[in-house]
Amino acid sequence: MEQTERQLVSLLSEITPLYDVPMREAKARQDALAKPPGSLGLLEDLSVQLAGITGQVKNEVSHTRIYVLAADNGVVCEGVSSAPQSVTRAQAINLTRGLTGASCLAKHFGDELVVADMGIALPYACPEILNRSLGKGTANIAAGPAMARQTAVRGILTGMGLACSYEEVYTGSYAAALYAHQMGYKTVYIMGSDALAEEFAGLGVTVSDHAEVVIVGYDMDFNYQKLTDALQVALRADKIIACNLEHHYPGENAKRMPGCGAMVGALEGSLGRKVDYSVGKPNPLLMDIICQDKGLKPEEIIVVGDTYASDIVMAHKYGSRAVYIGEESHEDTNCVRKISELLQ
Repeated sequence: MEQTERQLVSLLSEITPLYDVPMREAKARQDALAKPPGSLGLLEDLSVQLAGITGQVKNEVSHTRIYVLAADNGVVCEGVSSAPQSVTRAQAINLTRGLTGASCLAKHFGDELVVADMGIALPYACPEILNRSLGKGTANIAAGPAMARQTAVRGILTGMGLACSYEEVYTGSYAAALYAHQMGYKTVYIMGSDALAEEFAGLGVTVSDHAEVVIVGYDMDFNYQKLTDALQVALRADKIIACNLEHHYPGENAKRMPGCGAMVGALEGSLGRKVDYSVGKPNPLLMDIICQDKGLKPEEIIVVGDTYASDIVMAHKYGSRAVYIGEESHEDTNCVRKISELLQ
């Protein structure tokens, strides 16, 4: 599996299912309102979906953003398109200047509008367009594949993060794998998911039951047998490394769900000692990994986060600038209420 696909698998493994109970409650609430059932159309479906995402029946959408991803299709050379490729370029530029229907609607409703070049074929001079190009349009699908598999995967990753390529996405799993690789560890034992193991294999680190280092990551299928197996290796291992120490995270119906820290705690309790390292926030070790990998200095980094205790504290420890996004105020940090304020 190529690195891009491993990155995608790692990101997808962190996406939790929709919350069923809040969705059912939101649907029941919609049906009980003083209106004909289903009369609000897709708005009702959206409210139910939001309940599934947030775990709350009632949600307020106070800030919205429209993304326009512009690209050309290579099949245009077959004469089947309604407009030439020059229209793609022109409309992308017009979107940034408020000259299209989408930009007018965005302005009217106070929405942000982000235009990204995913594959515009013709050259342009418009700095307001984000350059996330995967190439000068797709290939002609009438003559062969529109794009390579890796390009498609990169496109998905770009869409998920939009503002960054797959090389710029760092998960706790990848950070742990990169740290082990940089430290020169040849073999590791994985107490975690298959996706975590793939991150290490992708960097040439052998996953083995006879390893010098034990890696502890989040595992939804964690059980007593897995703890027992990991303990046997950990007792003779040189190092124990945790992906993060998060004890719990919000789950369905406002329940707190055990996080990676719960797995770490189980192993620590069995060993009678603490793990040697945790690469996750707020430990600035994650920042150090990124700086080494990208050749950056702490002062060249701005950490933007919505959790003060992890994101912002990590930045302060490392000597980087930080911006907190949220309703709270913190005297030691720049605070904004929405992402669009960052540009100011």
